Amino acid sequence: MWEKIEKIWGIKEIRNNILFVIAMLVIFRLASHVPVPGVNVANLRDYLAGNQILGLLNVFSGGTMSNFSVIMLGVAPYITASIIFQLLAMIVPSFEELTKEGESGQQKLNMYTRYLTVPLAFLQSYGMIRLLNNSPRPILADLTTFRMITVMLTITAGTMFLVWLGELISEKKVGNGISLLIFAGIVASLPSTLRTAFVNYTDADLYTFVMFALVAVLTVVGIVFINEGQRNIPVNYAKQMRGSHVYGGSSSHLPIRVNMAGVIPIIFAVSLVLFPPMVAQFFVNARSAWLASLATKTITFFNDQTYYGIMYFVLVFFFTYFYTAVIFHPQKIAENLQRQGGFIPGIRPGKETEKYLQSVVNRINLVGALFLGVIAILPLLVQGASGSASLKIGGTSMLIVVAVAIEIYKQVESQLTMYEYDRI
Repeated sequence: MWEKIEKIWGIKEIRNNILFVIAMLVIFRLASHVPVPGVNVANLRDYLAGNQILGLLNVFSGGTMSNFSVIMLGVAPYITASIIFQLLAMIVPSFEELTKEGESGQQKLNMYTRYLTVPLAFLQSYGMIRLLNNSPRPILADLTTFRMITVMLTITAGTMFLVWLGELISEKKVGNGISLLIFAGIVASLPSTLRTAFVNYTDADLYTFVMFALVAVLTVVGIVFINEGQRNIPVNYAKQMRGSHVYGGSSSHLPIRVNMAGVIPIIFAVSLVLFPPMVAQFFVNARSAWLASLATKTITFFNDQTYYGIMYFVLVFFFTYFYTAVIFHPQKIAENLQRQGGFIPGIRPGKETEKYLQSVVNRINLVGALFLGVIAILPLLVQGASGSASLKIGGTSMLIVVAVAIEIYKQVESQLTMYEYDRI
């Protein structure tokens, strides 16, 4: 490993790319500590500490929310816009055609995604300001209409600044820029979590620390195993005569990944689970007694760890199958194989191949859906088993961190391989 690191560091182009990415991440972390002017940060942190739902969002954003930072929304609006266009590509013919045009079509989709990110960030900033300013002690004093619009524009500009940073990082081919920003936000919260845990450490917590360490190691191993796992379906190509030349006659395989959907099902599930209690936060102090009572009961229901965990698991399980159906099309794969003279041994081309691929994906998806569901509720399981809230194993965070680390490794490895080829 050290030999490979030394080799990578010895190549000027790769070294400069890595240093550039690190510099961009440093700028991202500096921006996360630049608060919107006029914010009472002390009141904000007290409010987040007593609110489990918003506290979860703050941890996931890398602490930008607790600072009421100019980039407090992170890249969430951009991710939402990306998901919207992925779904639109399934039902709108013009967007579907763009996905088939290769790099030029992808560039147009990226442009549309950036356009949609602006209004989404503007709307989300309004909702977040209203929600955070609904605390017993005001966070933004004298919130006039002009001041509200100014703050919303500032936060929207912060989100677009992060999107720009992400694209600069992606150009260096050291991982996906947006994923790296999320990665940095998650990792940034780790030191403070460990510091709090060690400050409150007593001899009675030794068993808890050992258990957390074992669970963390096993979780990382499981994530790597499932994330990289795939089923290789053999594919043979029939020989074809074209003039005096023979084509085909080769064998290959069709890889079916165990976790084809990535972390998208968890993102969908988190959005649905957090949406009702976040909306209810607006009506806790409503003038109508029944509305305030309904809002309080909604928040209480979703704060119940048992109901929250069951609902979270079921939604992740459902969205794993749903999103896989969105991105994986056995009918198109069967048609392409038949057009190219390929077939799966023992399976007739066409409709039978489509049914076979669908059945394989459904069986593999069961493992992937159960895995993602367990990863999603892992913090609740560990906290329930240990009875300690000082340390939390965030399964979703670990899944993102490990997946991004694997992606960085593969991209740097490919650059190193290309460099070796150029030397030959």
